[in-house]
Amino acid sequence: MRRLLPLFAAILCLALAQMGPAAAGRWPARPIRIVVVFPPGGASDIAARVLAEALGPKLGQRVVVDNKPGAGGTLAALHVAQQPPDGYTLMLSNTAPIVTSPPLYSRPGYDPQASFTHIAYIGATPIVVVSNLAVPAQDLRGLLAWMKAQPVPVTYGTSGAGSVGHVVGTMVSQQTGIPLNHAPYRGSQPMQADLLGGSILLSFDTLPENVETIRGGRLRAYAVTAPARVPSVPEVPTVSEAGLPGLLAQNWLGLSAPAHLPVPVTERLHAELTAAMQQPAIRDRLATVGIVPGEMSQVAFTRFVGEQIDSVGGMVKAMGIRND
Repeated sequence: MRRLLPLFAAILCLALAQMGPAAAGRWPARPIRIVVVFPPGGASDIAARVLAEALGPKLGQRVVVDNKPGAGGTLAALHVAQQPPDGYTLMLSNTAPIVTSPPLYSRPGYDPQASFTHIAYIGATPIVVVSNLAVPAQDLRGLLAWMKAQPVPVTYGTSGAGSVGHVVGTMVSQQTGIPLNHAPYRGSQPMQADLLGGSILLSFDTLPENVETIRGGRLRAYAVTAPARVPSVPEVPTVSEAGLPGLLAQNWLGLSAPAHLPVPVTERLHAELTAAMQQPAIRDRLATVGIVPGEMSQVAFTRFVGEQIDSVGGMVKAMGIRND
């Protein structure tokens, strides 16, 4: 038996080495990467950078943000799904790559539920209906009347095909019977540049990217797709107040990882993120740009994601929007 002990020890060491730092109890042993599915400057990017700054000291490792835009967030989501579940590659998950974009493709390459460990809920941001100041309408009813009176369908810009703004634009067209032309961009910043410059006159976009231009009077906001007014732009009415109560839609934000993330790592990340979200400074930074923070248990967040895939994702399927 004594002769076998060295062999057992060697096998155990080899097994622990193969399990990696996360499973061996030494996680994190190197920098952690949060993949953002959109370009810099958007709601997901803002949230990721705020949280990376807060989580780094708590985890004792640098947390870096890696922007990988494209195909409504599906390229980045596929990339994350294919990474080892060792706790070193995370994703700032949101409605697009998990809920609204997968139904647009016959083969997105991943399952939005089974391919990930959904760790923690961060919050949500509504879509805001905004226009260039050249549009004469002063409220949502006036905007709809103006859109209807145009000789050709009005072009609206979004941050990309499959984005929540794309879904909202389709909902507006279907609910009002007004034809619209969709112009998808690679992120909100290039779209907003064209909106400010007058190349396009209308946009359905997540609120954080538009708060400063709305406050500065450079764009006109008509409504937010939220059940209540948002503190960052309290003068902007909700869609229910403005006359389209069926247009409720929000972009939720969360933290996810490849499937089969070790339970201790999942629990540590959920605990640290939850603690960070309790800090008034963090909540204020997110709320200032229109992100309404929230909290869920890891189990509740996973269930919430599934419900969103079934309800909102099912609605996207029913709309018949295709991107391939």
